[in-house]
Amino acid sequence: MKFGPTPLAEAEGALLAHSLQGARGKIAKGTRLTAEDIADLRATGRSEVIAARMEPGDVHEDAAALRLAEAMAPDADALGLRISGAGAGRVNLYATTPGVVRVQAAQVMAMNSVDPMISVATVPDYHRVDAEGMVATIKIIAYAVPEAHLARAAEAAEAALRVLPPAFRTATLIETRITDGDPSDKGRAAMAGRLDRMGMTLSPRVVVPHRAEEIADALGAAPGEVLFILTGSATSDPADVAPEALRLAGGEVTRFGMPVDPGNLLFLGRLGSKPVIGLPGCARSPALNGADWVLERVVCGIEVSSGDIAAMGVGGLLKEIPTRPRPRRDGE
Repeated sequence: MKFGPTPLAEAEGALLAHSLQGARGKIAKGTRLTAEDIADLRATGRSEVIAARMEPGDVHEDAAALRLAEAMAPDADALGLRISGAGAGRVNLYATTPGVVRVQAAQVMAMNSVDPMISVATVPDYHRVDAEGMVATIKIIAYAVPEAHLARAAEAAEAALRVLPPAFRTATLIETRITDGDPSDKGRAAMAGRLDRMGMTLSPRVVVPHRAEEIADALGAAPGEVLFILTGSATSDPADVAPEALRLAGGEVTRFGMPVDPGNLLFLGRLGSKPVIGLPGCARSPALNGADWVLERVVCGIEVSSGDIAAMGVGGLLKEIPTRPRPRRDGE
């Protein structure tokens, strides 16, 4: 592609680099100049314009962006994606379902390494998304790119992105009480909101005394496909009441604690085929915390290992939330 000052006599078919006012009206940036456009500009006294002229082997920005999007999502519907139309060298990818986005970072890096004029930006891997949320944008920065560069980027792009929808429809939240009377419904409301945005519903409320036997019975009777435990007193050890209740019910604890703050006191396990998440107290707030990261993956059918949780420490220092009774201070 040639770019720069172009005599009007040579500008027919070139792409106008900057919007200009012609004798009959404005001619927009990116317009492929026609004989009429050139006459219109000449009538204003102009003799040249700044323009891009495509050469053999160049691919127009819109066609290039669309081709890359189609390479990233070769079967868009099956990948939970929708490809937008192309304009000004840009095409966006949107989720068609709530869920969790999986991004193959090495492939995106390879696409962006071919030619600086090829730009692909995505949300982070494991990002939670709503239906119609944007998950990626492909922008051709120049007006055209060489076919050879586009082909290399498209090869790297193949199926680099997908949205995993929720794999479950129902959940049960088991709450415990330390004293007489049911706890505040704030925690249940926050959890219902988290699940609703994933298209899931909570079964009727379950509140039991803060004792392992009662929690174990509630786990065994819970109708939900995913089980949550929110205790009235913080779970502070792998042998504490709630993890012991899961073991007593015949389940297993696969991870206790996580390097995400707020959210340290989470535990993860299974009861038969049902995932079980022991929630930290910060789950009573709708603000982002470590439980969100685990919950979102679990409800989308992604296996979460102890190593996966350990890896969440990078980026795991989250924003302070106002419900914490003792905000972090120097030395604490």
